[in-house]
Amino acid sequence: MLTLDEARVIINEVDKEMAKLFEKRMSAVEHVVHYKIEKGLPILDAKREAEVIEKNLSLLENEKLKPYFKEFLEKAMEVSRNYQQSIVDENK
Repeated sequence: MLTLDEARVIINEVDKEMAKLFEKRMSAVEHVVHYKIEKGLPILDAKREAEVIEKNLSLLENEKLKPYFKEFLEKAMEVSRNYQQSIVDENK
């Protein structure tokens, strides 16, 4: 079992990686929203979001974490939609 300090070091390392991945994800989101603007598509594609969630849930090995990962993904998608909306609003 890890000590508290060891666990916190791991969490800090993961958070650092997640910050980089978040920026990478949001950069891709910018490309997606510009495509949606160009094609006149809505920001929300519920079918696509459901597919992404299902696909990503299947990647987890630890079954007890699935509901939490699902919530994490849903929140990430909500943040992405909010960011997309801010870009749409800027382009009005």
